[in-house]
Amino acid sequence: MARSRLLPDNFTLYLVATVILASLLPASGRLAQVLEVVTTAAVSLLFFLHGAKLSRQAIFAGIGHWRLHLVVVAATFVLFPLLGWALKPLLQPLVTPELYTGILFLCALPATVQSAIAFVSMARGNIPAAVCSASASTLLGVAFTPLVVGVLLSQNAGMGDPLDAMGRIGLQLLVPFIAGHLLRPWLAGFLQRRASVMKVVDQGSILLVVYAAFSHAVIDGLWSQVPLSALAGLLVCCAVLLGLVLVTTTWTARRLGFSKEDEITIVFCGSKKSLVSGVPMAKVLFAANVAGAIVLPLMLFHQMQLMVCAVLAQRYAKRVQAPVEVPAGVAAGPQR
Repeated sequence: MARSRLLPDNFTLYLVATVILASLLPASGRLAQVLEVVTTAAVSLLFFLHGAKLSRQAIFAGIGHWRLHLVVVAATFVLFPLLGWALKPLLQPLVTPELYTGILFLCALPATVQSAIAFVSMARGNIPAAVCSASASTLLGVAFTPLVVGVLLSQNAGMGDPLDAMGRIGLQLLVPFIAGHLLRPWLAGFLQRRASVMKVVDQGSILLVVYAAFSHAVIDGLWSQVPLSALAGLLVCCAVLLGLVLVTTTWTARRLGFSKEDEITIVFCGSKKSLVSGVPMAKVLFAANVAGAIVLPLMLFHQMQLMVCAVLAQRYAKRVQAPVEVPAGVAAGPQR
């Protein structure tokens, strides 16, 4: 079982196949224009459905745990960007400038929702707090990600005005999310009965955006500009970044006296970066000819975080629960 969790999942294989397809048959001309409209609509539909799926009870159940949420937000939007900036002199020589721009973009992204909650559940952590933290991170990313990317990038790197990008991201992601949540009373039952619809939209929209981004990049000579040594260096960069964040979030949770269940939530929500939010944000924030190189670090980090966190979740799940204290004067039961 542990070994199977280290293997790429089906969606990762679909992503690899999409990159190969875009490399061999990139979309251009009229097809690229149609694909632009279709991907925008698909991403908006995705966030509409995510809003409809999010339970208001789950929000209220976890919203009061403000100390935990502050730690997760700090890890997501402060610790990650600081590490990306501080490690630049050490890690940038391992990759191309475009790929390190993608790493900085990765550092500015919000946390995942589905996988973070799934791992917290697997590890027997604080699930209501995880739902609240991960969902809040997605919403905060609409405002924080463009601003943090603007601060991290000393040069334009194909990026437009962060404030203008914030408005476009809000229109494409946040407005559909809120609309879906407001319509939840009418849609929740349908989504529960038709879980496959959510999965198709979820994965299909990301694959469409990845295909469009890599099509532009391939036409502009992406693979001739990215040597194999840079791809190997990218693997090292992602591993160093993920390892430092996991160690730091674990140490911080214990230092601040959080329970083991809260520590699990902080570690898994604070170390994740969202492919679902990141790919469409890259499409908005960066010019089409550089978007492919920008999302490549995110795709690699996405698979790495899934594999590493699967192992961590299993280790947490095997922990022994604290014994129940027996009041003084009460005889203990027979030992077995």
